[in-house]
Amino acid sequence: MKGIAKSIRKAVAVTSAFQSKLVEAENNMHETIAEEFNGRRTLNLGGLEVPLIEGELKDIEKIFLKAAANGDATSVKRLIENAKSYQLNVNCMDTMGRGVLRIAIEAEHIELLQMLLGYEQIELKDCLLHAINEEDVQAVELILQAQSERSHKKNLQGLLGHIQSSSFTPDITPLILAAHRDNYIIVKLLLDRGNQIAKPHEPRCACNACVQANREDSLQYSKHRINAYKALASPCFISLSSKDPILTAFELSSELKRLGDLENEFREDYEQLSIKCQEFATALLEQTRGSAELAIVLNYHTGSSDAYEQDAIYMPCGADGQRMKLSRLKLAIKYKQKKFVAHPHCQQLLASLWYEGLPGFRRKHVSVQVATITIICLLFPIICTCYLIAPESHIGNMLHKPFIKFLCQSSAYVSFLALLTLIAIRIEYIVTDTIEDRMSRRDPPASVIECIVIIYIFGFVWQQITRIWKSGLRAYAMDMWNLLDFVQNSLYMCTIALRGVAIMRVHLYKEPAILNRAQWNAYDPVLISECLFAIANIFATLRLIYVFTVSPQLGPLQISLGRMVNDILKFFCVFSLVMVAFAFGFNQLFWFYANTRFNRCKDVPFSLEEGKREVYEYCKTTGRYFTK
Repeated sequence: MKGIAKSIRKAVAVTSAFQSKLVEAENNMHETIAEEFNGRRTLNLGGLEVPLIEGELKDIEKIFLKAAANGDATSVKRLIENAKSYQLNVNCMDTMGRGVLRIAIEAEHIELLQMLLGYEQIELKDCLLHAINEEDVQAVELILQAQSERSHKKNLQGLLGHIQSSSFTPDITPLILAAHRDNYIIVKLLLDRGNQIAKPHEPRCACNACVQANREDSLQYSKHRINAYKALASPCFISLSSKDPILTAFELSSELKRLGDLENEFREDYEQLSIKCQEFATALLEQTRGSAELAIVLNYHTGSSDAYEQDAIYMPCGADGQRMKLSRLKLAIKYKQKKFVAHPHCQQLLASLWYEGLPGFRRKHVSVQVATITIICLLFPIICTCYLIAPESHIGNMLHKPFIKFLCQSSAYVSFLALLTLIAIRIEYIVTDTIEDRMSRRDPPASVIECIVIIYIFGFVWQQITRIWKSGLRAYAMDMWNLLDFVQNSLYMCTIALRGVAIMRVHLYKEPAILNRAQWNAYDPVLISECLFAIANIFATLRLIYVFTVSPQLGPLQISLGRMVNDILKFFCVFSLVMVAFAFGFNQLFWFYANTRFNRCKDVPFSLEEGKREVYEYCKTTGRYFTK
């Protein structure tokens, strides 16, 4: 029994020693933590300040914060002045991490806030951000004034450099937050103090800062860029910081669309910002009160070397006859600002310019409109001739009117298609009864109609050259219709060149001029030229679709057709993949039978004689052509 009792006492002693060691280790850990966070009320987590709650607040601190919430300036002042005797921490925070300044801001106690800002021992911290977030202009002005006063003093706690905040990410500056809230007065106050928003680097930027930031935290890197662009897209910030708000909105909208394509994860955010910029530019256009103001806005020229601004659209402007360039409208088209272009103010001015020279045309009866259009279309050769001879004459000046110019160009192009139709049916050779000779000649001379078509083609080529010269190669290539014209004109020029080669081969190399077409070489220049001419005629006919854009009924259908073609191409890619997959499977199943048929038909003479027709048909359809 004595041995058992001794063992028990020994076990109790060991247990007590172990417990004392645990208590001592725990106390050491608390002391270490206390030393590490001595005097600190917040914890920095990767640039984000999180408040540290060290137990309950003292009773005096609770009274201090409650007095601030109630707006009791007298009690707050007495507590601050006797803070040392009361052992009061004037920078204490409640369980929500709010200090006395933030409580005063949220409760809108401006007089109390003004008094608190006069005490240097109270740290400003992120109170400016909270005042901006509450959109309290008076509070912002008071805090900015306190910042200015403290910035002139040295060795003062609470100097404002990089604002640490537990409520806002480190990249949120006062100006960025004010722009996010779109508060005009606060943004102006900050801009007047010299604050600026740095434009973020490109997503593909390879500078050391961007590479390091992306490596450390790619999400934070992207969010910083989005927050900056949200501020840059603020209508108030654009209005106050830009000399040309409409141009800035255009450029920013286009840039945001491009960023949405680069960063697919945040595409929706960038698209919303792009739409916001479009709506802001459209809202500025809507502020125009008359045609004179509208003309000034749409004709404003920034003085840049942009081809869209330099290329003029010469149209009369009002009663003074001043020429209009519509530079701003062309920039809107360049940056694809659909809402701006489609705005009723813009469309009303364009409609008045479009029907210039035909007063009251839209108010006339349909029969009168049709008769007027028919007369102008029939007289287009006379109008064009007068323009070439005397461009400043009354008739020649009619081609300066957009609608009349459009009718003349459309009539000229329809005449060109009519000439192509006459060439296609060989009308000239049928009338002169030389169709057989034309079919056998290897050096066919150009007919009268073909000579007229050649003049048309050279005119089209010269038109494209002047268009490239005015707008630039890049802008020219951006238009699909220009590419269609380039292909069409290239095919026609190749046709003319091959016809010339055919004539040279006959006259210079003494090749036979008359030869049965069945005996011609498959690559004869005349045959190739006819193929290219046929393809060019297809493009020329399709080019007439461009005229349909002026129709309110056919224009939207043309746009839908263009978008449908893109969807068809996408579906065709999937369809091709499915077909290839099935082709692999069927090839694996039928390879033996195909090889057998090929061997059976390898040495079989192909003949249509009696008794061999079935073998011929079998080998032709299933053996020879299917397997090879």
